Amino acid sequence: MKYLSTIGFLVLSNIFMNFAWYGHLKFFPKGNHSTTLWLVILVSWGLAFFEYCFQVPANRMGYNGNGGPFSLVQLKVMQEVITLVVFMLFSLLVFKQVQFTVNHLIGFILLVLAVYFIFKP
Repeated sequence: MKYLSTIGFLVLSNIFMNFAWYGHLKFFPKGNHSTTLWLVILVSWGLAFFEYCFQVPANRMGYNGNGGPFSLVQLKVMQEVITLVVFMLFSLLVFKQVQFTVNHLIGFILLVLAVYFIFKP
């Protein structure tokens, strides 16, 4: 169960992370001079708070040093792959003009292979 909880929390964390890091590019475009940079930063920090509300528990419950199922390296590699998958979905759904190429697909396959080798005993 810690396996699924850890992955679920990492996915939720990354959803908030993408909105904090990239959401302002869509929802507060630079051409809109009514929104000042400090306000955009505050909104991003507010979203990042919720990112950490899921990220920290995911790492604490998932880490095998705390009784979880994953090593530190496994947690990190899994986090990176989840980050890229969530980013890909985020960019397709929020920034509809983003297009992925064969190179992106090849890179993604290589990342999945990295996860395979990291998790292989």
